[in-house]
Amino acid sequence: MFSGWNWVACGLYLLLNICSLEVSGGLVQSCGHIIPESPVLALGSNFTALCILNESCLDFGNIYANQIIWKIKNRVVPKEQYREINRTVSSVTFNDTSSLATPLTCNILADGQIEQNIYGITVTIGLPPEKPKNLSCIVHQVSKLTYPMTCTWNPGRHTFLDTHFRLKYRWPQENFPDCIPKDVNNSCTITDVQFFVNLEVWVEAANALGKAESDPLVLDPIEIVKPLSPHNLSVNSGILPTVLKLSWENRISAAVMKLKFNIRYRIVGDTNWMQVPPEDTASPRTSFSVQGLRPYTEYVFSIRCMKEDGVGYWSDWSEEKTGVTTEDKPSKGPAIWRIIDASRSPASWTVHLMWKALEPFEANGVILQYEVTVRAKSSLFSPPEKYNVNTTNLTLKLPNGTYEVTVIARNRVGASPPSVLLIPASNSKAPVKNVRTLPKDGKLWVGWTAPNSYVLKYVIEWCLVSNSSDCIIEWQNEPGNVQGTYLKGDIKPFKCYLITVYPLYADGQGSGQSVKAYLQQDRPSKGPTVQTKKVGKAEAVLTWNHLTVDEQNGFIRSYTIFYKTIDGNETAVTVDPSKTEYTLSSLTSDTLYTVRMMAYTDEGGRSGPDFTFTTQKFGKGEIEAIVVPVCLAFLLIVLLGVLFCFNKRDLIKKHIWPIVPDPSKSNIAQWSPQVPAKHNFSSKDQMYPEGSFTDVSVVEIEADDKKSFSEQDLKPFDLLKKEKSTSEGHSSGIGGSSCMSSPRQSVSDSDEGETTQNTSSTVQYSTVVLNGYRDQTPVQVFSRSESTQPLLDSEERSEDHAGGCDSTTQRQQYFKQNGGQDETNTDRPCFERAKQITSANEGDLVGFAQLQISGQSSQLLGLGLEKNTQEAALPDVLQTSTEGQTVRPEAVEGNPPSVDEMPKSYLPQTVRQGGYVPQ
Repeated sequence: MFSGWNWVACGLYLLLNICSLEVSGGLVQSCGHIIPESPVLALGSNFTALCILNESCLDFGNIYANQIIWKIKNRVVPKEQYREINRTVSSVTFNDTSSLATPLTCNILADGQIEQNIYGITVTIGLPPEKPKNLSCIVHQVSKLTYPMTCTWNPGRHTFLDTHFRLKYRWPQENFPDCIPKDVNNSCTITDVQFFVNLEVWVEAANALGKAESDPLVLDPIEIVKPLSPHNLSVNSGILPTVLKLSWENRISAAVMKLKFNIRYRIVGDTNWMQVPPEDTASPRTSFSVQGLRPYTEYVFSIRCMKEDGVGYWSDWSEEKTGVTTEDKPSKGPAIWRIIDASRSPASWTVHLMWKALEPFEANGVILQYEVTVRAKSSLFSPPEKYNVNTTNLTLKLPNGTYEVTVIARNRVGASPPSVLLIPASNSKAPVKNVRTLPKDGKLWVGWTAPNSYVLKYVIEWCLVSNSSDCIIEWQNEPGNVQGTYLKGDIKPFKCYLITVYPLYADGQGSGQSVKAYLQQDRPSKGPTVQTKKVGKAEAVLTWNHLTVDEQNGFIRSYTIFYKTIDGNETAVTVDPSKTEYTLSSLTSDTLYTVRMMAYTDEGGRSGPDFTFTTQKFGKGEIEAIVVPVCLAFLLIVLLGVLFCFNKRDLIKKHIWPIVPDPSKSNIAQWSPQVPAKHNFSSKDQMYPEGSFTDVSVVEIEADDKKSFSEQDLKPFDLLKKEKSTSEGHSSGIGGSSCMSSPRQSVSDSDEGETTQNTSSTVQYSTVVLNGYRDQTPVQVFSRSESTQPLLDSEERSEDHAGGCDSTTQRQQYFKQNGGQDETNTDRPCFERAKQITSANEGDLVGFAQLQISGQSSQLLGLGLEKNTQEAALPDVLQTSTEGQTVRPEAVEGNPPSVDEMPKSYLPQTVRQGGYVPQ
């Protein structure tokens, strides 16, 4: 049955070969193969491959070797590398296999130029193994009886092929199985070896391109042992304060190997290890005493071992153990310094003594107290003062002088050597010179130049300068033979320190020399805030405050002021850092400026806030130069105005404050148009008796003087006549209006046409109030006058002027009496009262024709009437006295008085225009 299936398979194969040709003539099945099959090639070597066509394919497909195409990863190999051996074999040659890649295929062009793959192979390229190098072996002690051996080597270059390594070893007459590495190619461990027998060891490496072996290594395994470290280490303090005893156990038998040891130790907290000299531990042992340690100090110890002769390897360090040495008396006294208050009084001073606590290696135990002794050098016989304190400072108030201070530190074992400080009355010795600082390696170095004299030691004093805290002084001592040191305190960056160096001598000390320093500088924390102190027209004084020490962060090297207008370029000005004020000049007047300020250190600068100001429009003195002349001119104008008003006061008074006549004081009230009084004035004294009308001005006008007046000046007298004639025909004249009717109703009809030229209504009135004769009740006598002024309230009310009688009756009786009528009337009391007044005041009834004539010459005109006119007018005006004398006006001799010299009159003034203007 098996053979039957073989025949079937062969038949199918032949059928497929027969039917391999299609209509197109292409091949669908491989018709050849390549030799060598899947070769492994050395990188950079030559290689030739052959493609062999099957004979069966030649008959059906008409294909030959000259139609073969070689490809590497679908890339056609150049035909120059082809070679046709016969019609069925074609070869390709590569001179350098580094250009080869997988796969390498053989292809053919069949009819119709269809490319068909015939066969392909995989090409592997690599390198042969190199000879392993640096073969070494070590025996690790795992336990007291187990000693495996591990060998390592250098496998060489990468071969790009699978390379196998084997560790081979043997005795001279016996071979052992190979040691095959696991997961690595450079080491292998042999589980058990035998000591005291030579063993040959080597490494073999092999791959498809070849094999290589290392040089053999011959050794005795006992010579390459790395023993286990000692264990159960213990540390115990000894009798001496500088000794600690160590004990341990070894984990390898002395019969197998004799050991030597290494012991290391360090102070707790320190990272640096110290070792016991190797020669002291070069022999086998299980204990050792470490000497030269510090008293009262905790130490850490560790130990290791190896073969005594030094062949082999050191063990690992054992676990660490600690131990503390016992106390000892302090090895040195504390460093001491003093601070003397600056405000020392003449008699005494306050001294602050301070000393540093001893370091642990100096204290050698717990310091229980400090003993301070103060001895005055000026008084050798006075006993010293002693103080026992537990702190590191002491404040004393001492009289001025030189003192020697001694400080001793004491612990449980004993006292330290004394520390001595000399406090002189004054620092009279030579100081140091050229104190300087330099930041270096994260520390601050201080240097100085030593004085010429011998210096016992130096004291470097420093403190942090800050606005937020006081200057807390720190200090340190340095030997007298040095001229520089690093500060040992906690020096912070960006902080300012004040450093002072004092030289101390055997018999005194020099004054301190100080310098400020920064460990590291930075830009200022903020910029200065600038303000204006004074602003002018073309300049401005700027002021600012220095930055505080905490804000500076370094040394301020300069200030820079930047200022500009709104649309202008910025201008910079550099200012010395010691200044706090600067004047900007050449500014534009009445202009807004923006100014800011920057402070610079060695590391850069920082700007402050912006500040704006506006320059003045006028400079200093310009406003005064304008205002003062203007004020002077104004004062001059006012003064001239006052002088002008003073000179023209009468004219101004006339226009602004006209004189309003008081009708109640007019003497025309006694004048009656019908019955004039008869007076005989023989002289001026009779015309002006004392006590009569003192406010009436009288102008005597002769009848012959009429020629000296013009018609215009005499017009008022014509009006007077006209008024008289009118009043005779009227039912009642002025007198009638006085007693019989309201004064406002007594208006002459004949005056309407003339008075309307000046006023809409002319009121005719005149009221004279006379003093009673011999305590008699005065009576109001009304006379006629033309005035534009309204009547007073007292005239409008008749009951105020008549003492209880009827006003109409009084008027009638009055005019009847003056007219010479003999009629009697039942209202006689009123008439008799008027008659009594007339009789009693005959000497006072003068000036009835007083008129003040005003003109451009301001001269007063008398009543210049013609003789016949005067005679006709006098009976109407004057009244007859009891003696029947007639009074006639006299002529006024000489020039008439001026306006200022004449008495004031309340009579109407005659105006050229024909009206009466009140005075």
